[in-house]
Amino acid sequence: MTETLRRGRASLAFGFLVQGVTFALLVTRIPALQDQYGISDGLLPVFLAAVPILAGVGSVCTERLVRKVPPSRVLRWSQPVVLLSLLGAGAGDAMWEVAVALGMFGLAVGALDASMNMLGVSLQRAYGRSIMLGFHAAYSLGGIVGASLAWAGAHWDLSLVVSYLPVVVVLLPAALVGSRWYVDAADGKPDGDGGGQGRDSGAVKAGSGGGGSVGFKVLLPLCLVMTCAYIGDSTVSNWSAKYLQDVLGSSEQLSTVPYNVYMVMNLVGRSVGDLGVRRFGAVAVVRGGAVVGAVGFGVVAAASGAWVGILGFTLLGIGLCVIVPQTFAAAGRMFPGASDAAVARLNVFNYVGFLIGSPLVGGLGDVWNYRGAMVVPMVLVLVTLLYARSFALEPDRYGDGHERPRTTDVGRGSNGL
Repeated sequence: MTETLRRGRASLAFGFLVQGVTFALLVTRIPALQDQYGISDGLLPVFLAAVPILAGVGSVCTERLVRKVPPSRVLRWSQPVVLLSLLGAGAGDAMWEVAVALGMFGLAVGALDASMNMLGVSLQRAYGRSIMLGFHAAYSLGGIVGASLAWAGAHWDLSLVVSYLPVVVVLLPAALVGSRWYVDAADGKPDGDGGGQGRDSGAVKAGSGGGGSVGFKVLLPLCLVMTCAYIGDSTVSNWSAKYLQDVLGSSEQLSTVPYNVYMVMNLVGRSVGDLGVRRFGAVAVVRGGAVVGAVGFGVVAAASGAWVGILGFTLLGIGLCVIVPQTFAAAGRMFPGASDAAVARLNVFNYVGFLIGSPLVGGLGDVWNYRGAMVVPMVLVLVTLLYARSFALEPDRYGDGHERPRTTDVGRGSNGL
């Protein structure tokens, strides 16, 4: 594998990590944002819903934008906007200021999520083996780092701007420098100064992913899987602490453990997940993840005490972590001539699941009970089993001993790829 592709892989992984840090710093300090701007409990859900809605708009716009500019350039400039929007959200004192900052954050994060997964899919095609889970492992690591920084800021009673400023000062220039080595599928060129002119011997030959068309009916199974996966994920992020404290009778301190354990298990599962895909195939890994995730929800729903509940959330982290990265990868294999468009459209359902998950579980918990509410995401996660075959379309099948020859994806260079 050429040095260009290795650098592209490392720089993209760093981009995922930066995004994980940034997003965690926002969502874990929402109570502080509410206090700083005097946002009422009734108005807060409007702000929280606006971010994923605008992110969906940003993802749709990115699908159109990458027809004219490479995804690497979209990622290169959307990441600083996300970081600056985070800082803006922490620096203001008027309601309109936080509204503008969160609006910009939503639009930019949609473009960022779409473009970084486009590059991940194209790099996986270039490598000829599963590497997508590794990028999402970097995101999980970033989430853990960001949540830890947020905890430190809250513990030391730092203002949001004081908490956010050092992170932005460090990560923004680092992300811009790292973006010089992003590699696009169209030509395998790093998007450095001058638009990345000059071909490298490791140029990606098989389709930019920008042409062709995407049939929504064909993509629909993956859209459903993505939605169900994020309903499960948002259930953990929004309701795990409340469930442990109110239903299982844990202390306030212990109620913070499930989400931390879930994130750590995401990191562990994604770090080794690519090896599982190469050994057993994407279908087996996704099926196994869905079953383990469903068992996790079942354990949570039936838990007799806090530590049994934590065991359930641990299983959820191990199971759910593989589904989203493999769904993006499957979309790229399903539409090899239009993978950018497929990824952008699929990414919208990330936000659909996020929007549905929290009010769905909360509403069921209020009108019924929270144990019963946990059964709903359990059933939805099992929907993945119905569409598991969508994760292994020929001829772009990775794992199961059917890896494609790398020379079909990557040009032959002096290193004999």
